[in-house]
Amino acid sequence: MAQIKVMKKQFIRIALGILALFLAWRIYQLIIPDNDSAGGSQERPAVAVEIEPVYYGAIREVREFTGTVYPYYQYIVAPKVSGRVISIQKRIGDWVKKGEVIARIDNAEYQQALLEAEANLKIAQAGLIEAQSQFELAKQELDRAESLQQKGIASPSELDAVSTNYTAQESRLKLARAQVEQREAALKSSEIRLDYTVLTASEPGFIGARFVDEGALLSPNQSIVSVIGIDTVFVRATIIERDYGRIHIGQPSEIQVDAFPSRLFPGKVFRVAPQLQQESRVAQMEVKVVNDSLLLKPGMFAKVRVVLAEKDSVQIVPGKAVVRRNGNTGVFIIQKGELTARYVAVKTGITTPVRAEIISPLLDGEVVTLGQHLLEDGSPVTLPTEQPGAKE
Repeated sequence: MAQIKVMKKQFIRIALGILALFLAWRIYQLIIPDNDSAGGSQERPAVAVEIEPVYYGAIREVREFTGTVYPYYQYIVAPKVSGRVISIQKRIGDWVKKGEVIARIDNAEYQQALLEAEANLKIAQAGLIEAQSQFELAKQELDRAESLQQKGIASPSELDAVSTNYTAQESRLKLARAQVEQREAALKSSEIRLDYTVLTASEPGFIGARFVDEGALLSPNQSIVSVIGIDTVFVRATIIERDYGRIHIGQPSEIQVDAFPSRLFPGKVFRVAPQLQQESRVAQMEVKVVNDSLLLKPGMFAKVRVVLAEKDSVQIVPGKAVVRRNGNTGVFIIQKGELTARYVAVKTGITTPVRAEIISPLLDGEVVTLGQHLLEDGSPVTLPTEQPGAKE
């Protein structure tokens, strides 16, 4: 029995040894291929690629932002006096000229106040005339008393009485003049308050909103209508910190709105906020758009495309042709009639998702646009019979 156990142990050791040798042999085959295999690996397989030509043309770099359309100006027409609205001449969407009447308030009370102010002024003017006459008479009496005093005819007490009367009449005249000025001011105030019952447009524009109807009893500064000017509009958008340094006043822009998706409205950057908001790290930008067609309306959601850089007649390749190799930027070039890809380090300029400007060097041949991630300098390639998207 003991001998059988010994034989089993020996058999297990032999089996484990054979298994270990087999594994070692497989590992050796995988790590160190035979000479025939090593000789064949020196020939790299050809990579199927697509190519497109290098061409010259215009290119521009554009950033897109989202914003909202605002009117060039907007103001509220509201009364400065209280009263009942007896007429509103305009409704939403109507055009108003500068100085055109928009609404009228019942002015009966203010007309009556004007008549009362006119009457009070006449009374004050009459009082002024009387005070002027009394003053002239007192002055004559004073002159006569002084003359008699010099001749020794009038006593000092008589002169004092005349002098006191003169001073009193002079004060009365000043008071009468002040009362006239006061009544004139009250009359002017009544005229102004009467004028306030007619509300006119201070600037031309469209009626954007109407808040009340005829018959409404208004208090001072209560809104009647709003007027907006949209011959020119502003599109306000926010720019992030990364783009802030590249946005400048005067840069050309294009505006697109959902209401007219196939139309682009030209504009220019008009204002850039001098600071970024601490909470969101964004700054406001205003793009000015001449709205001759009046299609852009305040409140519309807008896409703003700002042209950051633009060049004419530069060397351009498809953006997907540009690759990174060992920290460098380059493209794979295939010369005409050859089937070998050559890596060329390049200096790029304006770059978009679709195209890239190549500043240097001048490229001769066509660039690889598909399969370049499998290529190395000198890799063999195969080309399809037709090149989709190739430029003539």
